Amino acid sequence: MAPNTHALTIIIVLGVILGACKIDPAQAPKVSDMTIEGHPMLKDAIREMQPQAVWQNFYDLTRIPRPSGHEEQVCDFLVRFGKGLGYETQVDQAGNVIVRRPAAAGMEHRQGVILQAHLDMVTQKTPTSTVDFAHDPIPAYVDGEWVKADGTTLGADDGIGVAVAMAVLQLQVPLGMVEALFTVEEEASISGVAGAIGIRPGSLQGDILINLDSEWLGELVIGSAGGQGGTVDLTYTETAVPDGMTGLSVSVTGLAGGHSGVDIDKGRGHAIKLLARLLKEISAADGARLVSLAGGNARNVIPREATAVVALPQAQVAAFQAHLAQYESTVNREYAGIEPHISVQAASADLPTRVMDESEQLALVGALDATLQGVFRMSTAVPGMVSTSNNLGTVAVGNGRVNVGYLMRSSNDAELDEMDAQLTDIWRAAGMPIGLSGRGPAWQPDPNSPILALMQSVYKEVTGRDAHVASIHAGLECGIIHAIIPTLDTISIGPTVQNVHSPDERLEIASVKPFYDFLIETIKRVPAKRP
Repeated sequence: MAPNTHALTIIIVLGVILGACKIDPAQAPKVSDMTIEGHPMLKDAIREMQPQAVWQNFYDLTRIPRPSGHEEQVCDFLVRFGKGLGYETQVDQAGNVIVRRPAAAGMEHRQGVILQAHLDMVTQKTPTSTVDFAHDPIPAYVDGEWVKADGTTLGADDGIGVAVAMAVLQLQVPLGMVEALFTVEEEASISGVAGAIGIRPGSLQGDILINLDSEWLGELVIGSAGGQGGTVDLTYTETAVPDGMTGLSVSVTGLAGGHSGVDIDKGRGHAIKLLARLLKEISAADGARLVSLAGGNARNVIPREATAVVALPQAQVAAFQAHLAQYESTVNREYAGIEPHISVQAASADLPTRVMDESEQLALVGALDATLQGVFRMSTAVPGMVSTSNNLGTVAVGNGRVNVGYLMRSSNDAELDEMDAQLTDIWRAAGMPIGLSGRGPAWQPDPNSPILALMQSVYKEVTGRDAHVASIHAGLECGIIHAIIPTLDTISIGPTVQNVHSPDERLEIASVKPFYDFLIETIKRVPAKRP
């Protein structure tokens, strides 16, 4: 059960009052340092949360900066952790950390279990957040049944998986051999497999791979999508700003964003696409000239915000403002019930000396407007599951350079090839060739997996409920690891985490203990090695 947040808040406040006789009031913690809108900080709440080891590990991880591609500090932390337990600990050539807990006496015959989670996190924040992900801890707090972060991603994807693997290594009960594989750069790479792709055959000794990166308690994942990166990176011509122009900054904000796999079918708005559509309209109707354009900061995140600086004829300012208001009203009607807070605004900006060549501008905004976004095709094999999709994740235009980044996902190579071809045609028609790279394989489901059968049985016994077996559209490292070591019996599980890859990310407290208990009971029942 979740902690009583009101009781915790009272305890914390009483602690400050009772300690006042010993602490200089000028040095006493501020209330804002101890609560967020009356909710206790995670560091104060974990004393009431179970399992204690998991929550303490998770809190420790929130204190360590770990943006994707910059996992040095957390890798050092895990190396110290593994060696502190007295276990064989190594860092492989890709930067992944492997901690190996040997089998207890009499359990050497058991199949070895690899617990795998990624160390990095997606770094998204609200416009008002001052968190510097390279240096600051995550401001995690407890809000009723959930752990959240104040204005940033929480890092439960996949910090909770790392915390659970650490707790298994700490567990003082006899188990067969357990390897913890902590991978790097899962979120940063084009296809989401940078650390995993560096794993070498023979570096792992286990027989069963349990990935801890799924996001729904009671769901046993046995398949996931592969990925393909796409990039437009080229120069463009700049010309002098025409006479009689004024500078404006135009922005689309207030969108929910989200994970480009998990949330791609939810019909959410896309800031870059909405702004490109507007730019196309005002280029034709109001004579707007593009100076710069920026939106999104990760290929695997649906962009929440985008901003363009334009030069506009002064005579068209009134017409432009009317156009802007009408456009905002239109898109809010289109996304009613899905995106309640879309804002389309303009503000004065310094008038630059150079703008994008007009013909190249029309080609660019036309390509952005026409490009495929969202679901490309639904699965015919798994009802309700997306088979193939594309996410236009980033755009940066300015100072004579265009850079656009995509992430395509699919469980079907033929469909991925088809979507690749269509995207290539769109950009080629605009005179801007797209480069394709970084394809990662899909993880194909095995309904006859022995670990699946075992975990179905254990979950039913532990919870009294049937587990849901699924294949998902999000990308998991299982596909690439299984391709490197095809003999691994592979599955993915996790507690309930919602709204990942956005500042609304939250971890359900009540799901963590049953998830942990389920995992431990499964490891205890792992069968003997196959002959």
